[in-house]
Amino acid sequence: MRVFVTGATGFIGSAVAQAFARAGHEVYGLVRSKEKAARVAAHEILPVVGDLAEPSSWAATARASTVLIHCAVEYSEHQWTLHKKTVETLLECATGPRRPRKVIATSGVWVYGDTKEGMVDESSALAPPEAVGPRPAVDDTIVKASGGHLKTILIRPGCVYGGAGSLTASWFESAARGGAARIVGDGTNRWAMVHVHDLADFYVRAAESPYGGEVFNATDRSRFTVLECARAASAAAGAGGKVETIPVAEARKRMGPVADCLVLDQNVDSSKAARLLGWQPRHGGFVDGIARYHASWKAANASPR
Repeated sequence: MRVFVTGATGFIGSAVAQAFARAGHEVYGLVRSKEKAARVAAHEILPVVGDLAEPSSWAATARASTVLIHCAVEYSEHQWTLHKKTVETLLECATGPRRPRKVIATSGVWVYGDTKEGMVDESSALAPPEAVGPRPAVDDTIVKASGGHLKTILIRPGCVYGGAGSLTASWFESAARGGAARIVGDGTNRWAMVHVHDLADFYVRAAESPYGGEVFNATDRSRFTVLECARAASAAAGAGGKVETIPVAEARKRMGPVADCLVLDQNVDSSKAARLLGWQPRHGGFVDGIARYHASWKAANASPR
C-alpha cells in the first residue's frame, strides 16, 4: 500500500510511519523541514516537506496514496481549527478516483471522561473534559464519512509511553532535574495506557483490515495508579521514588484545562480490537518495564533531534 502519514516526526506519527515501512509498505511522511526530512528518510520513509496549515504542500501526495493517516497534533490556540481542517482535507483527498481508500485518524480516550469504578468501550457515551471538548464532533465526521470506496477508522489510544515518552516523560524529567516526579492530584487515579510500539502495530492492522466506519480503543491491560507509575519513574531516574503532588487548582493555573485530563480515572476496554483485528498489546505496562523506558527516554533526550 502507498501510505501517507501526517506528523511523521511526532511521538506517535514517527512510530506509526516506521511500523508501516517495516511492514513493507511505501510510506510518505509529512515533515516541516529538510532536517526532519533526513530523519524520516533514515527509516525508509519518503519525506514530504510541508505544513499542516498549508494543504497545498501535501495534498497531492495524499491524493496519490491509498491509506491516509492523521497523527499530527498542533499544540496552539488553533489546535482544533487546524485538526478539523486537516481531517476535512484528508477526506476530500480520499474521495477522488474510484479506487479503495482508507483514512485513519487519531483521537484519544480522554473523550470518555472519568469512568470512576466502571469500564467503557466504543459504544459508551462520551463526556469530554474542556480541553478535548471539540474532539468528538470531528471524530463523528470521520466515522460518518465511511462508505463506498472510502473506509474510515478512528483510533482512541490511551496515554502513550515508551521511547522518548509523551506524558510519562515529564515524570522522568522532573525526577531527574527536581529530585521528585511531579504529578497532578494525589495520584490515586488510573490512566488507560498503551506502549507506542503496540499502538503503531495497531495502525498497521487497522489499515490492512477490511473494516470501515469503526471506532477502536487502543489500551493495554495495566491498572497501575498514576502514583505507582510516578514512584517507579522517580526511582529509575535516581530520585529514590520521591513524588511531588500538585493540587488540581494550582495545575490549572499553570497548564490550563488539560490539568483536568491528567486526573481522570479511566478503565477503557479494547477487546473489540482483539476480536476484530487480532491485536494484543505485548507490553505489560509502564511500571513493568520502567528501567528500559527510563533508559530509552534518557537516550532520546541526549540525541540531537
